[in-house]
Amino acid sequence: MTDKLESADPHTRVERPSDLELVVVRNFSAPVHLVYRAWADPALFRQWWVPRSYGMTLISCEMDVRVGGTYRLEIGHASMDQPMAFFGTYLEVEQDQRIVWTNEESPEGAVTTVSFVAHDGGTEVTISNLFPNAEALEHELASGACDGTAESLRQLEEFLQA
Repeated sequence: MTDKLESADPHTRVERPSDLELVVVRNFSAPVHLVYRAWADPALFRQWWVPRSYGMTLISCEMDVRVGGTYRLEIGHASMDQPMAFFGTYLEVEQDQRIVWTNEESPEGAVTTVSFVAHDGGTEVTISNLFPNAEALEHELASGACDGTAESLRQLEEFLQA
């Protein structure tokens, strides 16, 4: 059962291979080591990750990208009393190949795997989110997170081309 879902960006493919998994794929015209570094270096990550259309700011970006390391991202907006925090632990880190982390900000948090594969002179990035239950995946879809991910990946492409 792989359902292809509509994406706000024609360069981004979104699929739902099961009731628990959401997969986003995009190709970048940059080598694997540069794309990987944009995900693993907090100074670079903070330059592209938050979708601009959301009008939000990445207030804090702490990332210790190693097995057992943790991350904490805080996002703020003028209309918010306090920032939203995203945090978790890195489970697997293979340089230029994959990064796996937990999303611990809620009991419904997914385990995210980002894979980097050389493809046609560039890099294919596959983001797989494995949710603890079908309801958590449905909530993710209803929240519009796929559109935000597509926008962030478009910003990553722009960042890599600059």
